[in-house]
Amino acid sequence: MQYRLGHRLATAGLAAVMVAGVLFAASPASNLVAGVYAQDAAGTAAALPRTITVVGEGIVNIKPDVARANIGVETVSDTVQEATAENSATLEAVLAALREQGIADTDMTTSSYSVYAERYGSDGPLPNDQVRYRVSNNVTVLVRDLDALGTVLDAAVVAGANNIYGVEFLLDDPTAARSEARGLAVANAQATAAELAELNGLAVGNVISISEVIGQAGGSYNNQFMQSSLGRGGGEGLPIEPGQLRLTLQLQIMYELVE
Repeated sequence: MQYRLGHRLATAGLAAVMVAGVLFAASPASNLVAGVYAQDAAGTAAALPRTITVVGEGIVNIKPDVARANIGVETVSDTVQEATAENSATLEAVLAALREQGIADTDMTTSSYSVYAERYGSDGPLPNDQVRYRVSNNVTVLVRDLDALGTVLDAAVVAGANNIYGVEFLLDDPTAARSEARGLAVANAQATAAELAELNGLAVGNVISISEVIGQAGGSYNNQFMQSSLGRGGGEGLPIEPGQLRLTLQLQIMYELVE
C-alpha cells in the first residue's frame, strides 16, 4: 500500500514538472529571450554595410612631344686596347654630331657599356691563339623636337653610330593627361555602379574607398605611354612618324548601396 502511494506521488511530481516546463516555454519571459536573440540577429544583419565595388577605366589619346632613343657604337678589334680606343673616338664623334643638332648634354646619358672577348668569327670558331674583342657603348638620347628626330638619328648614323634601337615617344609632362584619364575613370565607375545597383532595385550612395589599379595583367594599365606607330611618314632624315599615345588608367571604387 505504501509502495503504491509513493509511486503515485512520484508520478504526480513528474507530471507537475512537465506542466511547469510547458508553462515556462509559453510564458512571456521565454518569448522575451527569443525576441532578444532575434533582435541581435537582425541588428547584426543591419550593421553589415551594403556596398558595391567597380573598376572604372579612363582612356586618353595624346600627341607625344618628346622622343627617346638608344644610340650606340660597337667596335671589334684584335686587342682590347684597339677596340676601346676606336669605340671612344667614334662615340665622341657621334656625341658631337648630336650636340650640333641641338641635343643638350643633360639629355644624353650612358645606358650601357660592355667589353668582352669573342672566340667565334664569321667562319666559325677562331684558332685557340686568336681572340677578338668587342666593345659596345650605348647612350640614351632625349629628343625634344620631334620634327627633327629623323635628322638627329641620321646625323648620328653618319657620325659612326651603328646601333639605334628602342625609339619611343613620350610626353615630357604627363600630369595633365593622367588627371584627364582619372576623371574619365571616375565617370565610368559611377555609371557602372549605378547600372548594377538599378538592376538590383537599389541606388548608389556615398563613396567608401578609391584606389588606382596598378600592374594589370596584359598591360592594359601601366600609367605609361605606348608607341602606336613608327616608321611611317617622312622628314628630312629617317622616315619616322610619332603617331599617337594612349594612356589607360583604372580606378577601383567602392560605393555604398541604398534603398
